[in-house]
Amino acid sequence: MQVQELLRLGVRADNDWHVVTQADGSPLRPRSLTHAVSEFLKEWRITLHGLRHSHASHMLASKIHPKVVQERLGHSSIAITMDIYSHLMPNMQEEATSVDGALRAAINKRADDVG
Repeated sequence: MQVQELLRLGVRADNDWHVVTQADGSPLRPRSLTHAVSEFLKEWRITLHGLRHSHASHMLASKIHPKVVQERLGHSSIAITMDIYSHLMPNMQEEATSVDGALRAAINKRADDVG
């Protein structure tokens, strides 16, 4: 699809053609990209680690399962993820309390029905 679009624009891609280049048109090296991103982040006072933390925080706030977050972050265990990010899930206690209440109500109803 990209090749067709390039041909439509009159560009013929070959082995020397690159989608992303440096300002002078030379190939972008991975280190150059890291440097460019680092400079951008420094200007905005953001770190790559901060972006990683924000990503994890937003996933958990969006109720993405912590196991998925653990896998995306590459933590060796879900315990590590939960140790770091559980404070971002304050509604977990409220949800657990509502489950407890529902279970108690069901047990009490069952006892009343039997007894």
